[in-house]
Amino acid sequence: MRTFNFSAGPAVLPESVLQRAADEMLDWHGSGMSVMEMSHRGKEFIGIAKKAEADFRKLLAVPDNYRVLFLQGGAMAENALIPMNLLGDKTSADYVNTGEWSKKSIKEAGKYCKVNVAASAADRDFTYVPAQDTWQLDPQAAYVHVCTNETIGGVEYHWVPDTHGVPLVADMSSHILSRAVDVSKYGVIYGGAQKNIGPAGLTLVVVREDLLGRALPITPSAFNWKEQADNDSMLNTPPTYSIYIAGLVFEWLLEQGGIAEIEKRNIEKASLLYDYLDQSRFYSNPVAKTDRSRMNIPFRLADSALDEAFLQGAKEHNMVQLKGHRVVGGMRASIYNAMPIEGVRALVAYMKEFERTRG
Repeated sequence: MRTFNFSAGPAVLPESVLQRAADEMLDWHGSGMSVMEMSHRGKEFIGIAKKAEADFRKLLAVPDNYRVLFLQGGAMAENALIPMNLLGDKTSADYVNTGEWSKKSIKEAGKYCKVNVAASAADRDFTYVPAQDTWQLDPQAAYVHVCTNETIGGVEYHWVPDTHGVPLVADMSSHILSRAVDVSKYGVIYGGAQKNIGPAGLTLVVVREDLLGRALPITPSAFNWKEQADNDSMLNTPPTYSIYIAGLVFEWLLEQGGIAEIEKRNIEKASLLYDYLDQSRFYSNPVAKTDRSRMNIPFRLADSALDEAFLQGAKEHNMVQLKGHRVVGGMRASIYNAMPIEGVRALVAYMKEFERTRG
């Protein structure tokens, strides 16, 4: 039996995807090569990349006037590359601060432009999304940046901000492909792959075509979105194996019934855990109910002295990576697309037993 892995990333992958990758490791479709060995210029890998992009577009219903880029560097690199690629002749950008990943984005952007923090959840320890009517947006900003799911704090947007025509840029690293998204309402969507898409090493950027060509002169060619778009994400050698695994995950998602079906499952999984947390006096979740993440669920024990015993017991019950991020402490269950509902049921059952015996 495989371990129930609640890691925030790199995270659990569908077992069938891992098995297929294992089966194809030495010989991909009779080519006599592993995908790891293929030239990114060869017809075999070009076919893999094209299918992966087509399936991703189908899953998210990406409009034709958007480019999908397979890049490297993670969301951390994109924190710098966003201002590099979008500022053009402007000098400022708006950011909404909802937690640790927003903070990192703000810090990095500040190296390249003036950052206007249009709204912040710091007043309540980053446990909610500030209401739209509190945002102080600058109509002259190059873009408005949000992190639509804070992996560490477990805060998620369940609505799309209105930026009054200024391009909306969203870090969706930890919930992309977990729910329906109207891509047309965003100028840029980006995220690291290592949560819901595949192994670490791949970064996806979905960018509206009219936003290409605004890069600052200092932007490295490999990170210039227009140059990469003009070269089908192959200006330099892309993360080929990560793209291959991502493609298998996209196929798996389509086989499950697409985004509509996976969103239903994610709602069911999250509800199961939140419902238990809400009726328990032993565990607590700090996030406003309207802004709770379906993907990353932080919780605390009534007595933090029991944390290590809780984690050790979970491990003995075949559940790992439940320790909360060092910044916030406590516990965190990340229940991405590939986490089966059986894993969440097992976690709740264990939590109930731990509460009964230690509470």
